[in-house]
Amino acid sequence: MVDASPDVLIVGLGPAGSRAAAAASAAGARVVALERRSESGRPVQCAEFVPALLDQEVAGLASVTAQAVNRMLTFVAADAADETPRFPGRMIDRGAFDRLLARRAEEAGAECRYGASISGIEADGTVRAADGTSFRPRVLIGADGPRSRVGAAVARVNRAVVETRQVTVPLLRPHDATDIFLHADYVGGYAWLFPKGPTANLGIGVAPEARALLTPLLARLHRRLIGEGRVGVGASCLTGGPIPVGGRLAARAAIGGMPVLLAGDAAGLTNPVTGAGIAAAVLSGKLAGEAAAGWLSGRPGALEGYEEELGDLFDDALARALRRRRAVLACYGGGGAPGAAALRAAWIAYPQYWAA
Repeated sequence: MVDASPDVLIVGLGPAGSRAAAAASAAGARVVALERRSESGRPVQCAEFVPALLDQEVAGLASVTAQAVNRMLTFVAADAADETPRFPGRMIDRGAFDRLLARRAEEAGAECRYGASISGIEADGTVRAADGTSFRPRVLIGADGPRSRVGAAVARVNRAVVETRQVTVPLLRPHDATDIFLHADYVGGYAWLFPKGPTANLGIGVAPEARALLTPLLARLHRRLIGEGRVGVGASCLTGGPIPVGGRLAARAAIGGMPVLLAGDAAGLTNPVTGAGIAAAVLSGKLAGEAAAGWLSGRPGALEGYEEELGDLFDDALARALRRRRAVLACYGGGGAPGAAALRAAWIAYPQYWAA
């Protein structure tokens, strides 16, 4: 028996899901959103940096900002840092950010349910929750991360990922830059130190085949920064998880005649080189919610328009990042490794990255 038949059912209440819920509700749709965690944004599984341009999409970012970032420093192997002087952004409190967006979804009229994971999706489009509740929405939106259950149900799977580990460390002096560490040992990824006032997020991402090296590599970098007098000895708040790096997935499908849209990480919108995905999640979630509401109101091209708009917004940047990622990974063939020039060519701070 179906317990509820909302206009739109959204799975996941991260930035993409909350924005989709707010947009669809604001347009008059009856929206239910399910989140498997007990609250949005916990545990934190990202480096928490967002670009300054996100201010144009999300009002009130100052209330969830830990500090401003003005520049980027890139350390390649043992070389001195290369500075990118104009790299504005914010270090946010990701938990507070996600809760802010979820609250706005509820204020727009969405019903948000927490501790509500899905157990399966039937061939007729019925979505079953782990608590036994079932839903038959008119539109289903998957915003449930890189290993999306909704995406899997429509054969949209992020097959290329980077595995990450991150800890919080004491920051011994004020810092206004995002620090990036590129090294041949960081296969398919990089390490970072992102400041948050008195603390910093210290993390690393690598390809799955190098996952066993995550802990020792992170510990080695931590020791280096302690030796440089930049961070303290203590480390807390260990987190980690996969980041999709395979490029955009087709974001429109159907199950039993029911339209399905994917947004954020579930649609593979994370940059394959930087791992950045919050801004893309915010924007794609809003577009997905608007497209769902448009289709429900009688605009048959709204769903196709969503797919096209994602392509217009993201495909060029994602394609470039994929080319750069594949080029640096090719350096490991035959037991080799990328040198400093190859590492620079595969990172956004350098003109080689942006060359045709």
